[in-house]
Amino acid sequence: MRNHALRMAIGLAIMLLFLLHGLGWLQLGLVRQLELWSYDYRLLQTMPGGLDDRIIIVDIDEKSLAEVGRWPWSRNRVAGMVDQLFDHYGVAVVGFDVVFAEPDTSSGLREMEALARGPLSKDADFKKVLNKSRTRLDYDALLASRFNGRPLVLGYYFVNDEAGKSRTSGLLPAPVLNRDAFKGGIAHIPSKSGYGANIPVLQKAAKIGGHFNPDPDPDGVTRRVPMLQEYGGNYYESLSLAVLRAMFGQPDIVPGFPGGRDAMLEWLQVADLRIPVDSSATALIPYRGNQNSFQYVSAADIMNGKVPKKTMEGAIVLVGTTAPGLMDLRSTPVSAVYAGVEIHANMIAGILDGNIRHAPTYARGAELACLVVGGLLLTLLLPFLGPLWSLVLTMALVAGAVTINSMAWRSGLVLPLASQMLLFPLIYAFNASYGFLVESRSKRQLTGLFGQYVPSQIVSRMSKDPQRFTMEAESREMTVLFTDVVGFTTISEKLTPKELALFMNQYLTAMTSIIYEHGGTVDKYIGDAIMAFWGAPLDDPDHALHAVEASLAMRTRMVTLQQEMKTQGFPEIKIGIGINSGQMRVGNMGSSFRVAYTVMGDAVNLASRLEGLTRQYDTWIIVGEVTRAKVEGVIWRDLDLVRVKGKHEPVAIHEPCGKELTLEKQYENDITLFNNMVDSYRRQEWDAAEEILQGLIAKMPDRKLYQFYLTRIKQYQKEPPPSGWDGVCTFTTK
Repeated sequence: MRNHALRMAIGLAIMLLFLLHGLGWLQLGLVRQLELWSYDYRLLQTMPGGLDDRIIIVDIDEKSLAEVGRWPWSRNRVAGMVDQLFDHYGVAVVGFDVVFAEPDTSSGLREMEALARGPLSKDADFKKVLNKSRTRLDYDALLASRFNGRPLVLGYYFVNDEAGKSRTSGLLPAPVLNRDAFKGGIAHIPSKSGYGANIPVLQKAAKIGGHFNPDPDPDGVTRRVPMLQEYGGNYYESLSLAVLRAMFGQPDIVPGFPGGRDAMLEWLQVADLRIPVDSSATALIPYRGNQNSFQYVSAADIMNGKVPKKTMEGAIVLVGTTAPGLMDLRSTPVSAVYAGVEIHANMIAGILDGNIRHAPTYARGAELACLVVGGLLLTLLLPFLGPLWSLVLTMALVAGAVTINSMAWRSGLVLPLASQMLLFPLIYAFNASYGFLVESRSKRQLTGLFGQYVPSQIVSRMSKDPQRFTMEAESREMTVLFTDVVGFTTISEKLTPKELALFMNQYLTAMTSIIYEHGGTVDKYIGDAIMAFWGAPLDDPDHALHAVEASLAMRTRMVTLQQEMKTQGFPEIKIGIGINSGQMRVGNMGSSFRVAYTVMGDAVNLASRLEGLTRQYDTWIIVGEVTRAKVEGVIWRDLDLVRVKGKHEPVAIHEPCGKELTLEKQYENDITLFNNMVDSYRRQEWDAAEEILQGLIAKMPDRKLYQFYLTRIKQYQKEPPPSGWDGVCTFTTK
């Protein structure tokens, strides 16, 4: 426990942040937004779909605006539509999702009254006509008369002005509850400072009204509806609730406090219907599906009697608009653009069907319990578990939280989910990261410890899968490379110790970096010489190719390095490289005082001898025949058959000149001519060999390799070799 105290303390701190968010004392914006998204996802996956024909939306759509005229329409036309709905179609109830905020002056009645008070004040006949026409031309009174005695609900809205200023217009309907209704329980219903309602003559005639205030979440999406709003100490119902009450004969609304005194508000009871709400009296909208889950009919078609009677008979009617210009569109979980009137339709259907989900106050307690149990389990156990079991435990807790949440959702309860979905993986990620950082530190220590044996990047690869390698001595097929500075003794005598150190550092750094870039391991530095190998400690099927590619890169780098050293006053240098492949013993070898990870064997010794032959053949690189046989894609110069000191069997030696398709054509032709010359030489065709060689010398008279072979040919022309000559050149020195 002591070893993991810091790790556990940080895990507990992360859990505390989420607990503070769950308690409402700290707002984590990401958690809140993810919770909203998770709610939307669950809602979209479980919507019943289909068309609900109990509720009809009479739509003031573009067609209606084109046929009847721009909104607002004259009240006599609205009165005609109301008559059509009740008298012709026999609907059950009508709710208006619009506000009649101003008197209708379209009839000309006001102008006639002004004339009667002014220029025509003494015209008795005009006043007589005006009195007879007043009832017919008072469109507001005409519409009010159509409201009387019918189950009809007018919509209105509440506002909250800045600094609590009260801005009111029109007449509010009678409140459904007063402040005393919530005594003995706890409710947090928001208070409003103003309203925009219908003109008094219409509201008095309708008697009942409902607010259509949206209650969007912080992301602007409408997921709930406030069933009650407080104004002036009284409470007013929503449009959806008012429509149902009007249809059922206006039964009372009874607040529900299941725990009695000091309990939170959890539902509203209307007749035998129970509406789940939170403590602020808002209810979640039970979206049935995408827009058009309820039948829309054009208001113009209603006014013209074009809608079949069976469509409308006994229906709950909501009058609203989908016309974009009238601005009654909302963002919802099911659509970014959704008609506001259909939100009320969803609420009415949900209340009737009893399928409104409940987000009770105790849901916060359930969330906190899950956070504490899951958070503690992960915080206390993950430091002691390996990667696999840590992942298994985390996934099990996530799956358990999802399962519990899904079961609650199916039963109608909405429990928070996002906080758990974030906390559990976050604690797991922290522990995994913490373990990774500690492991990385261990790897760095491993790199420092074994850097004397193998390069750091190979140690890094080894540490990822330590089972794949061993440092114990074993036999492997590998490739070894030796490189040395030609004439180093002479060069070192010309330099001061400080200059020599700088010279060697630049040279060894440049060559070593190339070896590492090509996956090689530097065995040791022997003065100015470098010994490197490929194929251990990690397997490398292309060890020969990588060694040859490294030698070509070293040769290329030496050209630029010579120029760099020349500018610093250092003498020009040349290197020789010997490469050979074969079975070698590799591993920790040495004494009880010191060990080194190195290679040994005849193939290693041959590579060292081949490096020494580069002086004889005036070439940068010499490769043994085993390596040559394993490498494709390279242009080779066949140098000779040699018998080096310490070996009885001859070996063919070759010079890699460059990768195929990269050499100049003339240079490639010269290599081919030289290889043909060597073939003629081995067949003892001295004249043919000399002829080819003279052609090459004419192009490069200073090439020592050509002079080396010309001297041999001249000697054999004078004194032919004995019978059975195999073309092998024997060297008795290293």
